[in-house]
This record gives sequence, structure tokens and C-alpha cells, in this order.
Amino acid sequence: MEDICGMKSIFQQILRYLYIGKKDPSAPKTRYTAMMHGMNRISILLFLVALVIVIVRLIRRH
Repeated sequence: MEDICGMKSIFQQILRYLYIGKKDPSAPKTRYTAMMHGMNRISILLFLVALVIVIVRLIRRH
């Protein structure tokens, strides 16, 4: 049961990084935290773009 809650928490955090989910009001608001979240957003977006490219290439081959 804890694994499901953990995955839900991770998914919610990803949505927050992408400005889709609600922000956590108790989260610290420092400059370094904001920079870290920005870098995480860039990483997630690049991963999703790469995933789409790989899927398109696999579909084109067949």
C-alpha cells in the first residue's frame, strides 16, 4: 500500500514541476529550491521529448 502512495506522491511532484498540479503551500521558497525545480522541469521535458522521438522512430521502422 505504501508503494502506491509513494508513486502517487512522485506523480504529483512531476505535475507540480510542470505547473499542472497544485503547489504545496508548506514547501520552502528559496532561490536554490526554485533553481532546482527549474532544472528538474527542463530534465523532465527533455526526457519526454526524447521518449516521443524514440517512439516515433520505432513506429516508422515497422
